[in-house]
Amino acid sequence: MGLLGDELAFAQALTVQERESVMALGSRKRYPADAHLLIEGDRSSHVLIVLAGWVTVSVATDRGATRLILGLRGPGELLGEMAALDRHPRSATVRALGPTEAQVIGGDAFRRFLALHPRVSGLVIRQLTSRLRSADQERSALASLTVLQRLAHRLIELSRPDTSGPYSSFSRATSASPATSAADSVVHLAQDELAATVGATREAVAKALRLLRTQNIVRTGNRMVEILDPALLALLAEGHQE
Repeated sequence: MGLLGDELAFAQALTVQERESVMALGSRKRYPADAHLLIEGDRSSHVLIVLAGWVTVSVATDRGATRLILGLRGPGELLGEMAALDRHPRSATVRALGPTEAQVIGGDAFRRFLALHPRVSGLVIRQLTSRLRSADQERSALASLTVLQRLAHRLIELSRPDTSGPYSSFSRATSASPATSAADSVVHLAQDELAATVGATREAVAKALRLLRTQNIVRTGNRMVEILDPALLALLAEGHQE
């Protein structure tokens, strides 16, 4: 299950000429932290290309006010393409984590551009396919994995050394022996935010974190989870019992 897209961001996969052409279709807009860039159920059809900042993509759940975070999107990511292509209501809400800038492109202009640029149209299809596959994996995880397993998976994903998202920071300790060198990883998320990324209640995530703390696998603080034993965390993610 993945929260951060593993494929190259849409704008980064474009050629220089393609990027210049698609950016010329719209205009830049700035959003403050917590602003809604797109709203689930809305009938608008424009698309966004994130230029700076990070956003969450979330959907409402059966628990009313609770939302499930489907993904984190950063610079270069294309958003809102489904409503632009099928003209149905928005399937998710996009919220700015911090100050964010995006290129806003009208749905009609975007559709015309894709009709004239088959390679770019193929990139959009590939992105849709990748996100659909990721959504299927998330649904499978919700049905088959415990909260502890889902939380362990998420902490590992968000603390990957190749993750450039807003929630992880890394410091590498130096040592004479490669066997004892370590990379300390810290995920900067509050418990309710972590709960939203794994489709669980805050109470269930708090219970799982307590278990991880008692086993010295993680250390927690204000909006922070530090991973102390990534190898054991990975075992728990696969269902091994401590």
